[in-house]
Amino acid sequence: MMFTWPISIYYEDTDAGGVVYHSNYLNFFERARTEWLKSMGIVQSKLLAEDIAFVVKHAELDFRIAARFEQNLFVESKVVELKKASLVFKQRLLDDKGDCYCEGTIIVACIALSRMRPRAIPLNIVQEFNRAS
Repeated sequence: MMFTWPISIYYEDTDAGGVVYHSNYLNFFERARTEWLKSMGIVQSKLLAEDIAFVVKHAELDFRIAARFEQNLFVESKVVELKKASLVFKQRLLDDKGDCYCEGTIIVACIALSRMRPRAIPLNIVQEFNRAS
């Protein structure tokens, strides 16, 4: 299953030339992953209270087209691999014509926050992602 989330490019997202600053693509991808969890009824503050957190372990981005101030784009996200303690996401920032501005592979690890050590992804979350695929 593919999840999409709209992104509007604000002035704060850009450099002096109105071009999206490179690190902000990671922010856009993070927002989309967070909204996907919310859409499945997964509340991250509850997970944190249970000593469960998701952290980015690896991020690889391929910048294709410069996104600019005041554009309305969307992030397309999918889980391509679900392991015991991590998920691999493929994410793309696209316009309504399907042109890709940035593509990324993001590995997110599930950790026990108090120990900062990997832990198994909770079964209910695994089931939600399996239902979504």
